[in-house]
Amino acid sequence: MSRTADMIGERMENLLRELPDGRGKQVTEELIRLVVGMYGEGLERVAVLLAEHDRAVLLRLADDDLVGSLLLLHDLHPVDVDTRIQQALDQVRPYLGSHAGGVEYLGVDGDGIARLRLEGNCEGCPSSAMTVKMTIEGAIERAAPEIAGVEVDGVSAREPETLPVFQVGMGPPDGWHAPEPSAGGAGHGWSASPEVPKAVPS
Repeated sequence: MSRTADMIGERMENLLRELPDGRGKQVTEELIRLVVGMYGEGLERVAVLLAEHDRAVLLRLADDDLVGSLLLLHDLHPVDVDTRIQQALDQVRPYLGSHAGGVEYLGVDGDGIARLRLEGNCEGCPSSAMTVKMTIEGAIERAAPEIAGVEVDGVSAREPETLPVFQVGMGPPDGWHAPEPSAGGAGHGWSASPEVPKAVPS
């Protein structure tokens, strides 16, 4: 959906929420359904005429964010869902670098889920894989908002390994010390210190 359509839809939903339950709210919702239905029927006639006489113009209109979102809303988009998803993948590939070369579109299943398989350099790097996954999902959901969801196989759910974090102002854990600077400069990392004998009370 286009940003304009999203904003209008959100505003309408907020206004409906502000109405108290009762006959007035029911009448308002029915009026909205009637108006949307009327414009949808008119848009369908326009789309049919363009498809018959000048499909190129219809395709250009469908490329417009707002018009395309209205065509999708009324199930009138001239480009099928598979083609739109493939186009969305082609558009994001330049921004994904080498990771996107291994994205395979498997189709939309019976539950309306668009399924893809992620291969290539993202294997074994969960943070990069998750970034690619989210980018792909966002692009597909914008191009085909009518689908029920997106599933991307080949992304590890394992969190990336992290190094221990020490709180500022607190020293390293017991048994660790900073190395002495070497002749060439400062030491590197932390290392285990030799065991210190416990003090014997006098």
